[in-house]
Amino acid sequence: MKKRIAELEARRLILLERIEAQRHELAWHAEQLRPKTQVSEWTRRAPQSAANHPLAWLTGLASVFLLLKRRRLLTWLPWLAGGLSMVSRLTRLIRLISELRSLRSGFR
Repeated sequence: MKKRIAELEARRLILLERIEAQRHELAWHAEQLRPKTQVSEWTRRAPQSAANHPLAWLTGLASVFLLLKRRRLLTWLPWLAGGLSMVSRLTRLIRLISELRSLRSGFR
C-alpha cells in the first residue's frame, strides 16, 4: 500500500511540474499577443524592414510630389534617380574600402 501511495505521489509531482510548464508557456503566448509587445517586436525588426529601403522612401516622395503637382514631379525625378545612383555607388565604394582595410590589417 505504501508503495502505491509513493507511486501516486511521484506521479502527482510530475503532473504538477507539467502544469507549471504549461502555465509558463501560456503566459508567454499571452504576452506575445499584447499590443505593447507587438509594437516592441516591430521596432526591433524595423531596421531590416522595407521601411528603411531607399526605394521605398523614393516611392513615398514621388507619390507626395504626384499628389501636390505633377509638373514638379517630372522635374524632380531625374534628380532623385541620379541621387539614388550616387548613393548606391558611394555605398559600394565604402564597402570596398572597408574590405581592403580589413585585408590590409590581416596581413600585418
